[in-house]
Amino acid sequence: MFGWLRFIALGTAAAAAAAAVTAVAQDALVPIEVVGNGIPTPLTAQPGDPARGKQVVTDATNATCLICHNMPDLPEQPDQGNLAPVMEHPGSKYTAAQLRLRLVNPKLITPDTIMPAYYRVDGLTRVQQQYVGKTIYKPQDVEDVIAYLLTLK
Repeated sequence: MFGWLRFIALGTAAAAAAAAVTAVAQDALVPIEVVGNGIPTPLTAQPGDPARGKQVVTDATNATCLICHNMPDLPEQPDQGNLAPVMEHPGSKYTAAQLRLRLVNPKLITPDTIMPAYYRVDGLTRVQQQYVGKTIYKPQDVEDVIAYLLTLK
């Protein structure tokens, strides 16, 4: 199932249960500090791997960026989306810190964005029960995606 499809309406009882689970799961997340318009500290000690990041970006089984974004740097990928801004040469436009914030919590930049938070479990709405308290990406996935996007200049 696409990661972005994880967001489906919860009933009142389920929402209360979700809040309890989220509070526990949130403690397991890597601490994040937003500084200016980015998150300067990587989520992992291991540097991101651009090759692995490309796999994450194009993985149609888990919230591929291409569902919503068109990425001209990936002409071999069919059926790219047009719901979000074109991601042309992101490595020339953004720093690692800026990309990290956009992946972790894009609503801090654009409050009405449809982009999901890939590394967040609190403050979300319409999360399917089996995904409550879970992030879409693991910390290393976030760092790998950043490493890949920075190669696109």
